[in-house]
Amino acid sequence: MSKVFKICISSKFDQDMEDIYTITTIAGKGIVGDRYFSEDNDKNHQITLIESEKIDYYNKISNQKISYIDFRRNIITKGIELNPLIGKELQIGSTKIKVHKLCEPCLELQNKLQQTNF
Repeated sequence: MSKVFKICISSKFDQDMEDIYTITTIAGKGIVGDRYFSEDNDKNHQITLIESEKIDYYNKISNQKISYIDFRRNIITKGIELNPLIGKELQIGSTKIKVHKLCEPCLELQNKLQQTNF
């Protein structure tokens, strides 16, 4: 069964992500309180998702223990493959999400993944 495993936001680009339990979303703007929330939000930045299983796999093959939050995605899922959903809609609670593209690692995450000690 698929589920939301974690929900994270950051109010500013240079701040750590915060693990929270509920969010408010507004169509075309994103997640209230998140760094990407805005009136003219690019559809690719409104809400980001990643599979917890992908993080677990990365940590296993790299012999690291990077936390789920450090991957800097808004919604961390469990039990659902996200890549096949590109171009489709999924519903999380009362929010319908259109999956537009793969979410490549941000510069901060790229730098973090190159580190060897966490």
